Amino acid sequence: MSPDEVFDDGVAARAVIAVDGTLTEWSEGARRLLGHTAAEVVGRPAAALLADGADPPSVRDDSRWSGTLTLRHRDGHPVSVWVLAHRRPPDGPEPTEWLAVSPPAATGSGLPDDPLVRLALTQSPCATMIFDERLRLRGVNEAMADLLGLPAGRMLGLKPTDIGSRPQNSELEENLRRVLGTGRRQDMQTYMKATGESRAAHAWLARMAPLTDGTGQVRGVCVTAHDFSDQYRSRERLQLVNEASVRIGTTLDVTNTAQELADVCVPALADFVSVDLLEAREQGGEAPGPTAPPVHLRRAAHQSVNRGSPEAVVKPGQVDVYPENSPQSASLVAGHTIVASRSSGDLERWLAWDPVRFQRVHEYGIHTTMSVPLQARGTTLGVAVFTRFRRPEPFNDDDVLLAEEVTARAAVCIDNASRYSRERETTLTLQRSLLPRTLPHTAAVEAASRYLPATRSGVGGDWFDVIPLSGMRVAMVVGDVVGHGIQASATMGRLRTAVRTLADIDLAPDELLTHLDDLVVRLSQESGGDHGTGEVGATCLYAVYDPVSRRCSLARAGHPLPLLVPPDGPARQLDLPSGPPLGVGGLPFESAEVELREGSVLAFHTDGLLASRERDVDASGRMLREALSAPSDSLDETCDRVLQSLLPPGGSSDDVALLLARTRGLPSAQVATWDIPADPALVAPIRKQVVDQLERWGLAEATFTAELVVSELVTNAIRYGAPPIRLRLIHDAATLICEVSDTNHTAPHLRRAKTWDEGGRGLLLVAQLTQRWGSRHTAEGKTIWSELALLGDEI
Repeated sequence: MSPDEVFDDGVAARAVIAVDGTLTEWSEGARRLLGHTAAEVVGRPAAALLADGADPPSVRDDSRWSGTLTLRHRDGHPVSVWVLAHRRPPDGPEPTEWLAVSPPAATGSGLPDDPLVRLALTQSPCATMIFDERLRLRGVNEAMADLLGLPAGRMLGLKPTDIGSRPQNSELEENLRRVLGTGRRQDMQTYMKATGESRAAHAWLARMAPLTDGTGQVRGVCVTAHDFSDQYRSRERLQLVNEASVRIGTTLDVTNTAQELADVCVPALADFVSVDLLEAREQGGEAPGPTAPPVHLRRAAHQSVNRGSPEAVVKPGQVDVYPENSPQSASLVAGHTIVASRSSGDLERWLAWDPVRFQRVHEYGIHTTMSVPLQARGTTLGVAVFTRFRRPEPFNDDDVLLAEEVTARAAVCIDNASRYSRERETTLTLQRSLLPRTLPHTAAVEAASRYLPATRSGVGGDWFDVIPLSGMRVAMVVGDVVGHGIQASATMGRLRTAVRTLADIDLAPDELLTHLDDLVVRLSQESGGDHGTGEVGATCLYAVYDPVSRRCSLARAGHPLPLLVPPDGPARQLDLPSGPPLGVGGLPFESAEVELREGSVLAFHTDGLLASRERDVDASGRMLREALSAPSDSLDETCDRVLQSLLPPGGSSDDVALLLARTRGLPSAQVATWDIPADPALVAPIRKQVVDQLERWGLAEATFTAELVVSELVTNAIRYGAPPIRLRLIHDAATLICEVSDTNHTAPHLRRAKTWDEGGRGLLLVAQLTQRWGSRHTAEGKTIWSELALLGDEI
């Protein structure tokens, strides 16, 4: 048989065997070898081709089998044939089938007397094989035969896909065709376990160079294989460290950070990774004292190459106790990495304390574990355990260094998340303690509110408040301190207290903001003096609503505009002077006054409600107006609808404060007013008119107290005030208010009269008889007021 005939495509015998053992394909080379035509054998059992008495091949659960079989020729005589069979990857839903190949009947060392092959193989310093222009193997040296695990002489005449069915063989064949067509060199990298060597996989670089004759025509391709596993693993380690720096610590959540550590290391470093944290750390608390066995650890996260992590003994969130003779406890106490393997006997000894873990080790074939303490800033946070069972090689020194590098980066991120969690919880506690727990019930407005802390950044200084004022008026305030964290919350608390104090003396909105601005300037100076940033700022909106006049006075300091929802119309923004933010200092504020119909809704909010990465502020403003305009049964329902419409499912990146107030008007029938002449002799008739008015209101039970209070306040105004003097009575279901106004700006003072003094007891008597009393300055002078709780009502 000539060399050309030996390597002819029709000579190599090929057959495809289905999973049920029947023949599905039969080549011309197989017909030449055994004499059977395709029509005679396709669809029949492949075992029928065995010679009488020949033993069928013993195929284990491997992907390849090779050996000599005694087959029956068509004329009946036995034929001894060397066969290479391997599983072919399934094409779609079809089950796996086998490809059986018998090379041409060429024998020898695999180095035929072909000058082209001899020259290439003898000069090659590494594993080498030669393919001709038909991609038939023309020669192979012993180094390559050892890597392939096949006799050199038996492979001659086969294609790369005949030798193996792995994807790398198909890729090699495609690259060989490219070299033949272009005449240029080609490199191919692959990571695989070579047959016949240890279980450890290696990285291989296949270099393919065209072989040309004297005329420059490509006659074949020379393929050399180079083991570059060390360089490959070094690159893998660098890539893992780089991925760890990018993928770990994307959030300030302890559990998420621990999960990111586990996800990064599987399967790049281990087949199963668990992250267990000391319980206080996992919950964001302070780290416990020195670690001593037994150690209580809470499972923060784990990841596995198997779906569902069936090898895990502890579920995330569960606490487990690890005794002294466990890898987790030992590594935490020692403060360094501990590696345990079955080959050394350490793993069996370590797991003797836990029968469940011992059983899982044998069930999943776990052969090596590595326990690495999580340490950051001199503090031990927990332990990460790396386990291998699918990857055959145990952890080596390089793996230990890599694990320590990755866990060190993760530990810093976990510590940052833990510190953030503690500060966030402290700030939230402070924030909630400073915000009103419930809004007061007033005759002027029905109010509802919502406060949501930021989910991704630190808690800020947003606040809101509803403050009852004299004369059944009510003040509403919303503010936002610049910055986040405890400092912002503390500043918010100081500003809220200041607003309540200034509101108590009944300052106009623009005057109140001026005083508040001075306070913020002082806070900035104090912060800078303590080597702080010196930057304290805030925005604020302050409004006062009078249910008697049904007018609302508002002023703002750089705060978002409020919205008004009339009883019969869509929501719209109120046009108010902007005003500078608090802390600028020296710039004036302006008030604006609007008349509100009963049932109108005022909406105040901070800028976090409109902030969004998906849309601009104008779009958010339209959504807010639509949510406010939609009909609802209550203000609480409206609040919920607004938040659901504007905020993303995961929460806002900034704090959100929302305050809604539905105005109520006080009917004129519940208000009575008298102009008082500056004559003490007319006090008695005034008292009589007050008594008659209270009887018309059905408040006879309050007559005695109200008569005394009116007498004292009117007498005091006539004696010490300046005309004109006016008396006003206001009442609702729970309160009776008495107000006396005059044009004297001097505020009254409560003093204690001596035993024999004839005067000085009026205001003391008013203070004793009323629920509360006070005075407020007006543009014309002052007003002294008192509130009486009506009998049978609770205030």
